[in-house]
Amino acid sequence: MSIALTPALRDALSTWLDHLSALDGAAENTVKAYRTDVTGFLAFLARHHGEGIAPKRLATITQSDMRAWMAHERQGGTSARSLARKLSAVKGFTRWLSERDGFDPTAILAARSPKFQRKLPRPLSEDGARDVIDLMGSTPREDWIAARDAAVVTLLYGCGLRISEALDLTGADSPLPQSLRIRGKGDKERIVPVLPAARAAVAAYVRLCPLPVEDEPAEALFRGARGGPLNPRLIAKAMEQARLGLGLPASATPHALRHSFATHLLTAGGDLRAIQELLGHASLSTTQAYTAVDTARLMEVYDRAHPRA
Repeated sequence: MSIALTPALRDALSTWLDHLSALDGAAENTVKAYRTDVTGFLAFLARHHGEGIAPKRLATITQSDMRAWMAHERQGGTSARSLARKLSAVKGFTRWLSERDGFDPTAILAARSPKFQRKLPRPLSEDGARDVIDLMGSTPREDWIAARDAAVVTLLYGCGLRISEALDLTGADSPLPQSLRIRGKGDKERIVPVLPAARAAVAAYVRLCPLPVEDEPAEALFRGARGGPLNPRLIAKAMEQARLGLGLPASATPHALRHSFATHLLTAGGDLRAIQELLGHASLSTTQAYTAVDTARLMEVYDRAHPRA
């Protein structure tokens, strides 16, 4: 697709992506997705106009061009949610380029994002979350592996960590302190309190683990059977087995435990801003999705108590 771009535009795109990575702390996967999204948009413009696209050409893009691109994406099977993400990337690049080169980006920035129904997080019940942790810690496998899996999911549910954040812990983090400094998405840091149950679960794993995890402070805390860093797919697989054993829905994934952490805190009266900080969400609107979950659960209880005639 980059053949349709002039060297100047390719250089501009690379400079913008470097800026996002170095100055804004964008994650590697985010940068890769933005590169694909913006390059796809520019390649469409080249085909649409039958000519290569240079930076100054973006100054002449019309609303009709934008509608044609969005229609092309939808006809190609792009969902409204994915198109909204692509449009956001295109606007970000155009805004940056217009400030650098001094042109009016209104036609692109004014393009309306398609509406879509945001998916609500699907947490487990409090009993469901506890049952998953208990079952993963009592599976008929080697004791240290069962303890390892139970420790990881306890951190997801008890601290609201992402699976990548839990698996980024090193031997230097053991024994777990009362609070952890977590580096999350976008290289943003946050302080997360660690419950006694989580500290105990990790201590039990370290005690049973045949590998010297505490003696290797720079190495991964959670190890695979061969001694390397634990692959997150193994936790997903163990979680799937627990889900099937307990009869839980397919939405009961490792990430659902993080959703459960947030939802159960909110149900217990937790402050939305505090929950945002604990989860490391950049925007409060992301955390507000859990208020919708709480309301949805309340309506389920209401409907069961007051069935329609």
